[in-house]
Amino acid sequence: MVTTGILAVQGDFAAHARALARLGVRTAWVRRPGDLAVVDALVLPGGESTAMLHGLARDGMEAPLAAFLRTGKPVLGTCAGAILLAREVTNPAQRSFGALDVTIERNSYGTQVDSFAAPLETTPDLAGLHGVFIRAPRITRVGDGVCVLARHRGDPVLVRQGPIWAATFHPELTDDDRLLTRWLADLVGRHHGVVAG
Repeated sequence: MVTTGILAVQGDFAAHARALARLGVRTAWVRRPGDLAVVDALVLPGGESTAMLHGLARDGMEAPLAAFLRTGKPVLGTCAGAILLAREVTNPAQRSFGALDVTIERNSYGTQVDSFAAPLETTPDLAGLHGVFIRAPRITRVGDGVCVLARHRGDPVLVRQGPIWAATFHPELTDDDRLLTRWLADLVGRHHGVVAG
């Protein structure tokens, strides 16, 4: 059985654990460098990206996490997790891991009180998917190798580049598990020797 790690430095990691448990997925908290050695995939949850960066530096996690992101194992970043994965971050500029060729603007839809839920324009298999946006970032540039799987009012909100997926919304806060199921298909395929493109 494969194990999905959830970065548990700061943010809504518990909500991801509950969502993955609904799907029967075994999870493990990732809080120390050694935790990464025993997981087959990784979720970077929503939260506050600068607080996450501080926690990662404090706990000696920056280099091990960067190395994990280069392994080709499936990774899903949501909201602040998407910010951590981006190649470039604006509003304001900040460090990121550059694992996903996008530019992302922090807090682009407004403050906490401007949070909203909305239907998304998606690929057919995700038709009807709603996004929960909480002080959400906006993807303002998508690189050539990045596939857009969902948009909101024209903005990319769910993207993937190989095994690296990012959503600017919170799929873990709804009872629609199709996004997680599709992402996990990469993990299952890898476990059985089939790697999705």
